[in-house]
Amino acid sequence: MRLITRAAGAVIFTGGAIVAVPAAAQVNNQDPGKFVQSLATTGFASLKGDKASARDRFRSLLAQHFAVDAIGDRLIRRWRPKISDAQHKAYKAAFPSFIVGTYADRLYQYSNADIKVVRVQNQGNSAAVLTQVTRPGARPATAIWSLAKVGNGYKVTNLTVSGVNIAVAQEADFSSYIQRNGFDALVNFMEKRG
Repeated sequence: MRLITRAAGAVIFTGGAIVAVPAAAQVNNQDPGKFVQSLATTGFASLKGDKASARDRFRSLLAQHFAVDAIGDRLIRRWRPKISDAQHKAYKAAFPSFIVGTYADRLYQYSNADIKVVRVQNQGNSAAVLTQVTRPGARPATAIWSLAKVGNGYKVTNLTVSGVNIAVAQEADFSSYIQRNGFDALVNFMEKRG
């Protein structure tokens, strides 16, 4: 899965921003800009620890602050009519661990990064938050966090990092893998990666 690896270098800071928040109470999910800022700030500070703990926190954060089911379904929307309910269930079970396994070990290089909210664009029940991330010795990177109002707060639905739409890139990667190997092989790959 080449595209995941290539995009990962750009998206790692966003993963780093979210991976290590120790408690949901520390993340303000009522205001889009404050949501992204508090998620990132707390996450970066929490990255200073052992990797096993960071993986556990990442898994928890995915459930709390990301629209995991909607994101996962978007990535296979082309294939959903062609797969069985059992295949879909196996995919949904493998998806969160796949994300953790793909990104968690790469997050530590962003433990000293800073994030700044540049602009917030409210769009009814959704919002786009433009941020700039800087870390020592690296060029600043921009990210647009796509958010949706879910229940009483916001959740992340997508990221565009340095011009790369992560969901579109991941969807294309999954589709290519399925075309070459089949849907069950994708799920098996995801389970091994997780």
